[in-house]
Amino acid sequence: MSGASPVAPLREFVVAFGRLLDGGPDEPRILSEGRALLRTLVARDDWLPDAFAQPDPAHYQQFLLHADSTERFSVVSFVWGPGQATPVHDHTVWGLVGMLRGAEYSQGHAVGSDGRARPEGKAVRLDTGHVEAVSPTIGDLHRVHNAHAGRVSISIHVYGANIGAVRRHTYPAEGGRKPFVSGYSNTLLPNLWDRSAEFRSTTSA
Repeated sequence: MSGASPVAPLREFVVAFGRLLDGGPDEPRILSEGRALLRTLVARDDWLPDAFAQPDPAHYQQFLLHADSTERFSVVSFVWGPGQATPVHDHTVWGLVGMLRGAEYSQGHAVGSDGRARPEGKAVRLDTGHVEAVSPTIGDLHRVHNAHAGRVSISIHVYGANIGAVRRHTYPAEGGRKPFVSGYSNTLLPNLWDRSAEFRSTTSA
């Protein structure tokens, strides 16, 4: 019987992503290699604790799963109730979005000369296992919504900062931009670092 923790895949992802960032602030490399790491994580759906997968009937949930000790990156689960959506918003840092359960649409936007954000291009559908990137250098403004009207969807996001503490903006329909700081829906984090059961299983007779 294996003593591996159920959250071991997330711990392995966090360790690997930290090592990736140790290579320096090369955004194209981070997005390329990070995409592969996130794709591996969301390829399986047996590691996200139930406490960080619960929808709210009124609005989407943003659960912090891990924040790097120097805030180089954060990992977040977004839990979308049926039909829930974000406002049009930016991130101001690079990000990766991997679909764990269900599906979502991401509609890119651009701000016109009148200061209003309007849809740009076709909405991108992310199905389970798909990974997309956002960044001020490649496109940072979008609106996201659950592709399903009758079920929960969950996506795993990785950002190049402690995203819940980043000063960002929403873009109201009447124009302009409104500052916001998202925060998080949880006050407790999953324990990624208790490996005692794993070690006990390898030392027991």
